[in-house]
Amino acid sequence: MGPQRIVCLTEEPTEVLYALGEEDRIVGISGFTVRPPRARREKPKVSAFTSAKIDEILKLEPDFVVGFSDIQADIAAELVRHGVEVWISNHRSVDGIIDYVRRLGALVGAGDAAHAYADELQRGLDAIAADAARLSRRPRVYFEEWDQPPITGIRWVAELVRIAGGDDVFPERAAEPLAKQRILADPLDVVRRAPDIILGSWCGKKFRPEKVAARAGWSAIPAVRDGELHEIKSPIILQPGPAALTDGVREIARIIREWAGRHG
Repeated sequence: MGPQRIVCLTEEPTEVLYALGEEDRIVGISGFTVRPPRARREKPKVSAFTSAKIDEILKLEPDFVVGFSDIQADIAAELVRHGVEVWISNHRSVDGIIDYVRRLGALVGAGDAAHAYADELQRGLDAIAADAARLSRRPRVYFEEWDQPPITGIRWVAELVRIAGGDDVFPERAAEPLAKQRILADPLDVVRRAPDIILGSWCGKKFRPEKVAARAGWSAIPAVRDGELHEIKSPIILQPGPAALTDGVREIARIIREWAGRHG
């Protein structure tokens, strides 16, 4: 049967549970939730990412709370001290996201539906990879998660770039789980790696291609020279959930496919 009153501290468990048809179990969500849109209308918002309304959560009498990463460790600890069962996932890869869907489904008693949904997500990725394999050229891609200071893309983003037909120019940084480990101390490192495409997703604020192009020395970058600077909206790529494996990767694939058509 599984838990009946679930609070989701981040967006991805909300999106997964709605996709599984288990939305009636959700009694509280993150204020940053945008997917699915109806969740914002239907569920009370009780958390941000690094903070939560503990008293409001307790009033909801949850029997299960789902969060993400060490950043929510203090929220989890406070809820545990009040006797609430909490699951904090810490997945950072495409395979991890697929596995997360399966595990969350199992934990709430919807294992069969979760396996079917995870398989569907995997088939979608496989189809994108098959299309990308037919491209005449693979572009070098710089993904920027934040601008001041510049922060490069996390692991699942680099993997999705690869699936979509490109190669992340900072693969060694993508392996680092924490944002502070992916800060570029010297922005000219991007110039030296010469990306063909620059993708920006500035976590909650609009990407500004003209500001990126105006950075000192960046006019030498092929992507800047050719006007290949594109925004990927943060809700579809920076959450380690279904959005990244569907709308996010499809948008990256579209940009790469169009680049290949111009530079093949």
